[in-house]
Amino acid sequence: MALAGAALGLAFLMLLNRRGVTALWPYLMIGALVWLCVLQSGIHATLAGVAVAMTIPLKKTPGRPDDAHSPLYRLEHGLHPWVAYAIVPIFGFANAGVPLAGFSPQDIFEPVPLGVALGLFLGKQLGIFSVIWLLVRCKLAERPRDATWPQIYGVALLCGIGFTMSLFIGGLAFGDGSHQNDAAKLGVLLGSVVAAFTGYAVLRVAKPDGRRLP
Repeated sequence: MALAGAALGLAFLMLLNRRGVTALWPYLMIGALVWLCVLQSGIHATLAGVAVAMTIPLKKTPGRPDDAHSPLYRLEHGLHPWVAYAIVPIFGFANAGVPLAGFSPQDIFEPVPLGVALGLFLGKQLGIFSVIWLLVRCKLAERPRDATWPQIYGVALLCGIGFTMSLFIGGLAFGDGSHQNDAAKLGVLLGSVVAAFTGYAVLRVAKPDGRRLP
């Protein structure tokens, strides 16, 4: 019954699309019901999101010159800040598998988490920025147009954000499920957070060179 309800909802969304309905609220309301039906059916609910997205119009709203983008484009860019700054970080943290039971601030200064965090925060910025500077000085590469050295340094700081590969390497080094691997995960999260905020701060105050991009 749940899958039948989801199919009925998708059929109605396709009908709205065919009739040229470009308002977002009907798609969002019915899409939420489709997601709930798919969830109740036992099938992974992310499939509902893909299916609903395929029914949202990609064409611009007819007769409205002030509407420069399609409904799907507006929805995508409206959701982007929430996804980038809230949903994905929470999802990543929840799936990292870091046990917080019995955690204390002193654990951060243990050798493994501190070493991993410093490797991401200091190692990445020093390695990436120094190689770029050396290649430019040796005329083996050109500095990106309209980019200043503080901006390049800010990007090098952001490269200290590590997750998937950092956790994978930690699992290979210490073994999945071990205490040392859990400590390495803590270091990955710590180093990534510090690199993210520091990189943002540098890029926030870094001044462009005054030339506009073409």
